[in-house]
This record gives sequence, structure tokens and C-alpha cells, in this order.
Amino acid sequence: QVQLVESGGGFVQAGGSLRLSCAVSGRTFRSYAMGWFRQTPGKEREFVAAISWSGSRTYYTDSVKGRFTISRDNAKNTVYLQMNSLEPEDTAVYYCAADPGGSGSGIARSYNYWGQGTQVTVSS
Repeated sequence: QVQLVESGGGFVQAGGSLRLSCAVSGRTFRSYAMGWFRQTPGKEREFVAAISWSGSRTYYTDSVKGRFTISRDNAKNTVYLQMNSLEPEDTAVYYCAADPGGSGSGIARSYNYWGQGTQVTVSS
């Protein structure tokens, strides 16, 4: 069983930074692509960033390019999302997800495992 636990969310003023972490149980972590998604009430879950199993490829939605950075530490079974220059529009519950396919994708249905989410609130 694969379990994902996010941490690092919180309240920050616009222009500030947060780093989200997602700890993944299971020895197959290094074979999974990992992704971050976010969701606000009444809206579909939105792709934010993804990273391939090796970390050699990363993908971002346009609205976060240049501000967010996804990375992973396979020795620690952890994926990170460094979020800089945060904007009120970034306010959402952020979820990490694992894709056994390994290549990374912006499509939510590619991901078999999901965390419980962590709230990020950015004030103006």
C-alpha cells in the first residue's frame, strides 16, 4: 500500500514563499512520477507540477512557471514543491499524487495514489 502525506501548507502574505513536502511510503517510490495538484471549492482539481521518476523532467502549468519548483529526493521518499512569489490566486488545497507510469503527466487520472491535501492560503 502506498501512502502519501503532505505537509508545509499554511498562511502567507502575497509575495511570500512556502515549501510543501510529500512523504511517500513504499519501496517503489523511486519508480513513480510525482505530481502536485490543487483545488478550490467548486472547481475541478488543477494540475500544478509534475516530475519524472528520475527527476530529469519537470512540467508546470503556465500560471506557476518561474515561481514554483518541483523536486524530489528518492533517498528520502519525498517530493517537494517550492512556491515563491505567491499570489492570492494560489490559494487552494494542494495534493500530491503518485503515477506508477513514471514519466510525469498533467492528467489527474494518470495518478493512482493521492495524499489528503494541505491548505495554502495567500492573503493580498
